[in-house]
Amino acid sequence: MLLAVLFAVAACSDEPGPAAVTPVGSPSTSTVVDDPPGSLACGKAVTALRDGTLMTPGVVEDIADTAGTADAPVADAAQRLTAAFAAAVKAEGAEEEPDAIAAVSAAGAEMARICSDSGLETTG
Repeated sequence: MLLAVLFAVAACSDEPGPAAVTPVGSPSTSTVVDDPPGSLACGKAVTALRDGTLMTPGVVEDIADTAGTADAPVADAAQRLTAAFAAAVKAEGAEEEPDAIAAVSAAGAEMARICSDSGLETTG
């Protein structure tokens, strides 16, 4: 009986209930469209190459993530860039580190060239 009284009092309380919580992974209301496909990846790759940020953590991963909708040449270039970056990270502190970092720059330049050949260098 005491439990029933407590529930009745709580139900009549003027205090607001808990606020609605939006789930963490809920879809965003604004979605960026990759049109033409590969334009986002190319835009990010060209910007990173121009700004010299290819070795900044997260940059190459972001490029690769946005290359998912790209055509084969752009997507393949993003995969090569990702592989070169992974090799450079692995070579940190080793004798081959400078060459590995140069390979990241070369892969980025190759991707920019492929983007340009595809007409995507100024988009994104």
